[in-house]
Amino acid sequence: MKRAVRPEVIMKLQQQRQHPPPAPESVILSPEIFFFGMIDDWEASAKKQLALYRKPPPPVSKSSLRPNRSLKLRFLSLFSAARQLLRLLSSSQTTKKMRSKRNLNGSDEKDLQKRKESNLVEIEKRIEEAETSSDDSPFVSDFEDSENDDDETLMGGEGSSDESGSQESDLSVSEDEDTFQSRYDDEDDDNAVSPHGDKADEHDNDGVEDNTGGSDDSREIVEESDSSEDEVAPRNTIGDVPLKWYKDEEHIGYDLSGKKIKKKEKKSKLDSFLARTDDAKSWRKIIDEYNDEEVELTKEEINLIRRMMDSKAPHADFDPYPSYIDWFTWDGAKHPLSNAPEPKRRFIPSKWDAKKVVKYVRAIRNGQIKLDDKPKEEPKFYDLWGEASSADRQGLAYIPAPKPKLPGHEESYNPSLEYIPTQEEINAYQLMFEEDRPKFIPKQYTSLRSVPAYEKAVQETFDRCLDLYLCPRVHKKRINIDPESLKPKLPSPRNLKPYPTTCYLEYRGHKGPVVTISAEATGQWLASGSKDGTVRIWEVETGRCLQIWDIGEPINEVEWNPELPILAVAAGQDVFILKTSCGSDEHQKKIEDLLHVQPQVEADDSNTNESIVNWLQDDTHGGIRLKHFKTVTKVEWHRKGDYLSTLMPSGESRSVLVHQLSKKLTQRIPFKTKGIHVASAFHPTRSMFFAATKKDVRVYDLLKQKLVKKLEPGVREISSLAIHPGGDNAIVGSKDGKLCWFDMDLSSKPYKVLRCHGKDITSVAYHRSYPLFVSSSDDCTAYVFHGMVYSDLNQNPLIVPLEILRGHSSFDGRGVMDCKFHPRQPWLFTAGADSLIKLYCH
Repeated sequence: MKRAVRPEVIMKLQQQRQHPPPAPESVILSPEIFFFGMIDDWEASAKKQLALYRKPPPPVSKSSLRPNRSLKLRFLSLFSAARQLLRLLSSSQTTKKMRSKRNLNGSDEKDLQKRKESNLVEIEKRIEEAETSSDDSPFVSDFEDSENDDDETLMGGEGSSDESGSQESDLSVSEDEDTFQSRYDDEDDDNAVSPHGDKADEHDNDGVEDNTGGSDDSREIVEESDSSEDEVAPRNTIGDVPLKWYKDEEHIGYDLSGKKIKKKEKKSKLDSFLARTDDAKSWRKIIDEYNDEEVELTKEEINLIRRMMDSKAPHADFDPYPSYIDWFTWDGAKHPLSNAPEPKRRFIPSKWDAKKVVKYVRAIRNGQIKLDDKPKEEPKFYDLWGEASSADRQGLAYIPAPKPKLPGHEESYNPSLEYIPTQEEINAYQLMFEEDRPKFIPKQYTSLRSVPAYEKAVQETFDRCLDLYLCPRVHKKRINIDPESLKPKLPSPRNLKPYPTTCYLEYRGHKGPVVTISAEATGQWLASGSKDGTVRIWEVETGRCLQIWDIGEPINEVEWNPELPILAVAAGQDVFILKTSCGSDEHQKKIEDLLHVQPQVEADDSNTNESIVNWLQDDTHGGIRLKHFKTVTKVEWHRKGDYLSTLMPSGESRSVLVHQLSKKLTQRIPFKTKGIHVASAFHPTRSMFFAATKKDVRVYDLLKQKLVKKLEPGVREISSLAIHPGGDNAIVGSKDGKLCWFDMDLSSKPYKVLRCHGKDITSVAYHRSYPLFVSSSDDCTAYVFHGMVYSDLNQNPLIVPLEILRGHSSFDGRGVMDCKFHPRQPWLFTAGADSLIKLYCH
């Protein structure tokens, strides 16, 4: 097909030849010169084609008013080639500047001339490529378009009937041409700049005016293509207006003609799911909310998205690591660019940085800069009566009230016979407690009309209102845990035998409650004291009573001497040291010499100890009598058998006294005591003394005469005390039923607190050789425990409950009043308020 050139273009070309522009120093071509130079070859063929047309040009119609699009596209393709030419020329200009800077010699000028020639050859190749691309243009020529227009005018009535359709096509074509024109103008503004800094827009604008200023008859009809979505303008014209403004409307915006864009009916989730399963390309489709359309992504767009998700460049042609172009010639360079020595400031710390640091440190010290301060939180206000969530509310969370139980078959007016109670069951309800009685007794009626009014309706409604108003409701998280897993893993009691389990023997003879008992060091005899005023000595294996002393006052305490068969008895304000008939003849002679008291000289006022206790010979009972000024409640022997401690709770500062039997001397402990003393004990191995008040236990060192430790059990009132044979552990019984185990090397607080008894604990005791300890209480029980103390200090004591011993009966609110272990066997003696002494064996 031959190229058609308009006459206006040829006239413009002739004017350009007659008045050529002045040539600059370097070869610089503007886009329009390049364009008209390409058309020189077409002049002869254009004149021939003009001679063939004998007819005058057709009248101008609406359809011929559209711009010549083919010529514009051809001009754009040629202009792109011209822009590449300008880039090459600009690069030659830069090389010229570099040559002037470096003072190039004659050889470099030859190289520059060669580069110019190679650039001109490349320009000619690009022009030929542009011509071939314009030859292959798919658009129709202007002359064919004019012929088609003439044919349409010759058709009778058809042109008028399709006038609206032609207008729409003209509008669409004009829109595309406007986009091309704007793109062309942008490229001219940005890229068409000469190396001398002059823009080439002036010649371009002239060319464009010539291109659009001519007649529109020869312009082509261009078929639109939807191959790229970027060229399609958006249907919705609302811009960046948020779509939530159209939430309650039936449309989502307006199109180019100003008409409302109706919202499409949304599919249900089930329909959309079925559509996705049936459509294999559903994963490619996205929803355009502004245009209310479903857009399918192309493969190229998906590849772009994937590359961006992988933190790569969107385009695959982009090279993130281009080759480095070194613009500096290093040939023959012996030194770096700068041969200056390194400055001193790079090797010493900065003075100004140090001043800045000192300034900040002073500001922090003065409080001008606070590092840990958090911003003040403003109080959040919320609607008290609003239905807000628990996260927004402050204070107590809202907990709905529990719903009342719904009526069942029992509340029916005509229930089944199995729900109706008999008269005997109704009578049995009256004997039950009010809390256990059923709230409603079902009755049977023939019809609903015969049902009377419920007599408790008002009362139950009132109770319901009270429950809703007064009953506190809290959230409790229920955890499914096996209760057995919460129990500590303890060894089986079968593996911890022997320990006392059954009552083997009873010692009967006292007429009053047996208050105290004590086992002799060899384990052959047992001494007991009762409120009937008598002291008895029993043979352990047979239960036979060997000896009886009638003191005449209620007995408070009896205690055997650990070395000799001597018995200390506390009754009222006196302490009797009695000589028993037990033991060998050698022991009896030693006891007679030991219990002999010489007549005392008249008391001196300066000697305060002699005025506290009087040592007297007791010929009535056979022994020594120590007369105190207050009631004595406790007696405790030292492990060597020469010292004896007595306790007087109402003696104030002289409540605890220590007596030396060999020298017949009495002295009070050299410590200031606080509180009312209830128990005392010597340390089993060291020279230490334990004194227990109602609130705490104080440990004193007798040699250093100072307080060593203070044990705080945290109970209501201490009642009894026992020291482990090792000396590092102790147990304390209280009147609120708590048993406290102390590990004195560990802490002054209890290691374990056992709440085993329901009433007051009366006595506690350790076994001398077996890992056993026991506690007795007024609830008529005695608890036997396994208490193993290890030599390894890193291992805690093992406490295991073994047995609960019962058998004593209560008398006057008292139960088991004292308990002691056998010194050599795992046996237990208990004394009860029922006048009995029991022996429990394994």
